[in-house]
Amino acid sequence: MPRVAIVGGGWAGLAAAVELAAHGMPVVLCEAARQLGGRARAVAWDGVSVDNGQHLLIGAYRETLRLAQRVGSADRLRRRRLRLILPEFELGLPRLAAPLHLATGLLTARGLGLGDKLAATRFMQALKRQAFRLAADTTVDALLRQHAQPQTLIDRLWAPICVAALNTPLEQASARVFCNVLRDSLGAHRADSDFLFHQGPLAALLPEPAARYIASHGGEVRLGCKVEGIRQSAGGWRLLGPEIEAQAVVVATHPARLPALLGGLPALGPILDKVRDYRWQPIDTTWLRFAAPVRLPYPMLALGGGQSPWVFDRQDLVPGLLSVVVSAEGPHLDADGPTWSEHLIERLQPLIGPLPRLLGHKRIIEKRATYACVPSMHRPANRTPLSGLYLAGDYTRGDYPATLEGAVRSGVACARMITGVDRVLITNQEHR
Repeated sequence: MPRVAIVGGGWAGLAAAVELAAHGMPVVLCEAARQLGGRARAVAWDGVSVDNGQHLLIGAYRETLRLAQRVGSADRLRRRRLRLILPEFELGLPRLAAPLHLATGLLTARGLGLGDKLAATRFMQALKRQAFRLAADTTVDALLRQHAQPQTLIDRLWAPICVAALNTPLEQASARVFCNVLRDSLGAHRADSDFLFHQGPLAALLPEPAARYIASHGGEVRLGCKVEGIRQSAGGWRLLGPEIEAQAVVVATHPARLPALLGGLPALGPILDKVRDYRWQPIDTTWLRFAAPVRLPYPMLALGGGQSPWVFDRQDLVPGLLSVVVSAEGPHLDADGPTWSEHLIERLQPLIGPLPRLLGHKRIIEKRATYACVPSMHRPANRTPLSGLYLAGDYTRGDYPATLEGAVRSGVACARMITGVDRVLITNQEHR
């Protein structure tokens, strides 16, 4: 059996390693950090292991669900029917078969006039008639204007979904990818739109059980193992730094690291040139710890306005713990931590009532959390022009934006190319 080396211990690299290990392939995974998880990692704070951000899963994320089942952690997921709760707006989907669940949800939504509800219904029907495909990519803002979506509807429904899913403002976000998100959530089977909330730190859902699975199947996970470069060798490939020889390599790092790792391979020049042009978007996460438990009407609600901070109930970690996430760039990044925490509390109290005493807060800003998901951006294929070298990550070619499911799908796709399993997960839709 050929030895496969995987560079990067985020969700894409872990998915590839688990899939390969399941097929009996000898695997060695190198992660430069002292922990697994990549951009979905754990952070120690005030005696609690918290996540560096909130990564929401939905029922349509079948490969992530399959991966969690394989490593034995699927019981950490709690399925809840979709509810979007914002100030002056609420949408819930009943337990009815598609498309009745969406039609009923829109008609009974609070905070939308009849004209808004009919406009939303017409928009979804129009997208469904064209199989959620666009002849040419454009921005989400342009797509919504093209379909005469009222501003109230945009502010209360489409904008929060777009910014949360694509981590990119409407005026810049890819309409094609937005349509894919709508297709697999609101436009799919009822259960596909369900939210899946993980219990405990995210590390316990995949990184930790995946590492155990890899080890139990004869693989190796090396932490603090930084790969300085990748070069071709007589036996296939050589990882510079740890000096590992492998017949196949899956590069599953942050795309910003590709030029340094692969710059010595001229055949990959066109890919690296495109990746260098990527723009990045931040994710701002503030953890609030209160002296007593806090009651939320649902595990997730939005504070409304602009980029609509989303509040997550994380009292599964410790009583009184909430997490507030703001996606994409904006003026909120200019506020200091204490000022921003006070601002969030002031906006939260009118929605749920008086809050207990604040014990502490922690703010984590990932400046390059995701790529800016813009129209017609180039996303490279998993298979490179060089035999035995593959790329995995949420930035590679696929239907989804920078999500955990996109990362997992890419890793599984690479593994199946290596093992020769004739099943394609990543569509051939062009993103050029």
